Amino acid sequence: MADLIDIAQERQAETLARLIHQATHRPITPPAYHCQNCGEPIPAARRAALVSVSLCVTCQEVTELKNKHYRGAI
Repeated sequence: MADLIDIAQERQAETLARLIHQATHRPITPPAYHCQNCGEPIPAARRAALVSVSLCVTCQEVTELKNKHYRGAI
């Protein structure tokens, strides 16, 4: 008969396997060559550093500031 420790270890192993599967099987979209907001070209270094980038640095900063403002963060 399995005791509580064995059951907990089985659950932990199942959870770990599920999380690993979710992390490794995410759909990845190719990076955009032009910003979705302003249409400016996105530098190759930024596209290489961020897998699915769609905004230029300026538009990304503006988006983050708006999100921060709407959440009420300081």
